[in-house]
Amino acid sequence: MHKVSKISLDRYDRLILEALQTDARMTHQKLSERVPLSASQIGRRIQRMEEAGLIEGYRVVLKPERIGLGVMAFAHLTLERHNEETLRGFADALAALPEVLDCYAAAGEADYLLRIVVPDLPSLSRFVMNRLMNVPLVRSVKSTIILNAVKESGALPLDHLP
Repeated sequence: MHKVSKISLDRYDRLILEALQTDARMTHQKLSERVPLSASQIGRRIQRMEEAGLIEGYRVVLKPERIGLGVMAFAHLTLERHNEETLRGFADALAALPEVLDCYAAAGEADYLLRIVVPDLPSLSRFVMNRLMNVPLVRSVKSTIILNAVKESGALPLDHLP
């Protein structure tokens, strides 16, 4: 994980970030057609934002159903107890489960909220019963199966920036 340093952003930085969230493969030259700066100025700004930890990386987003992962579920997970040592072991165990895409510590009814993808419903059942419930400290798991994505976006809102 990068250490994020505080940097000031201007409207050009915001335009660069908006464009990169739309297409991270956009060249600096192509960005300069959308942002009124030269390609070299854009490159320096991107490098500054990367070094500050504002931009953590670039990745390809795959369509799960196109590669045979037809079921997405959210799991509300509660633990038996909480202390620093056991939570570290819990986090390590979850990191070893590729079906768990995201895991968030939560306040409310569940201790953690997980986003899971698997090929089908029997796979989800096996995953929850045989793997997730065997993670140390897991007391209970309540799953919600996603029927259809109404809105999916990895892009963060930037309207609050200058």
